[in-house]
Amino acid sequence: MRRIPLSLLLLFVIQITFAQNAFQKAFKSEIRSSKENIRIAFSDAAGNAGNLPISIVKGKMDGPVFTIVAGVHGYEYPPIIATQKLLEEIKTENLKGTLIIIPIANRASFYKRTPFINPQDQKNLNNAFPGKKDGSITEQLAYFITTHIIPVSDVFLDVHGGDACEDLIPFVCYYNNTKKPDQTALAKKLSENSGFQYVVSYPYKISDTEPAKYTFKQAVQDGKTALSIECGKLGNVQSENVSLIKKGVYNMLETMDMYANGTGAHKSIIYCNNQTYINASVKGIFYSTLKAGDRVKKDQIVGYTTDEFGVVLEEYKATNNGIILYMLATPPINIDDTVMCISTYAEN
Repeated sequence: MRRIPLSLLLLFVIQITFAQNAFQKAFKSEIRSSKENIRIAFSDAAGNAGNLPISIVKGKMDGPVFTIVAGVHGYEYPPIIATQKLLEEIKTENLKGTLIIIPIANRASFYKRTPFINPQDQKNLNNAFPGKKDGSITEQLAYFITTHIIPVSDVFLDVHGGDACEDLIPFVCYYNNTKKPDQTALAKKLSENSGFQYVVSYPYKISDTEPAKYTFKQAVQDGKTALSIECGKLGNVQSENVSLIKKGVYNMLETMDMYANGTGAHKSIIYCNNQTYINASVKGIFYSTLKAGDRVKKDQIVGYTTDEFGVVLEEYKATNNGIILYMLATPPINIDDTVMCISTYAEN
């Protein structure tokens, strides 16, 4: 096992203590109707360095703490651009409570244009929670969010979209955590009031001691009201999806009585649950005539993979009746890639 030198370990301790103090100083400031932007620096034993940008927006009046995280995957652009617009638009004099906004959680992924992973340590931030205090740079980012951002949040919103290779329909989702009925009920209410048509619930099956792995699942495990928006696709900025994310945030803030700029719930919400996944077992070239949002029937052929000579290697069949929430939408496919996620649905 590789041992971290004592000098580096001391550096980590000093660095994390400084980061904690910088965040706590800004967060606990009694100056209201204000916005403070800070950067928390990180470095690891492999020589990787970076920072986590955080904006702390305090309203004129005291109230709940609402956290918004974007850019956990740096190739998911609409959430990142939406947070930029929110930072520009929200007026502190009209805000009740505090917003903690992380506009790009995975900066290395964003600037290097790498899907899913941080190119510095090849780790997926959305698979790294609760993180490690003295781990790799991605693990340290996860640890800081787990130990400093989540604990002070009343509501924790993680905003994602389809990555570079993913087609996706816009939806809002939450975990159906029966052990925390009040928090789950509020997450459901925020989802329903968000203005998104598709409201997706996921089962919550992990214990209190299992690694949560996912960003907003960590917040659920820690007893917070947490949910996620999925909006955007294929590594592009779609203005309509940026607007939809903003609308979702404003509707949630109005539901929390924090900011009066909501437009109300969607008039025909479609509730989705019981998600199933089709995974590839071969490497090759993927073909499908379907797109996210299409409805499929169980055992329907939804795509296939060929080798470089056009020989079919594998066919994919729908696992159940339902709607495609997201799917692979580019030709390259690798072993264990998710071909698509299909969810059952019930229209209101």
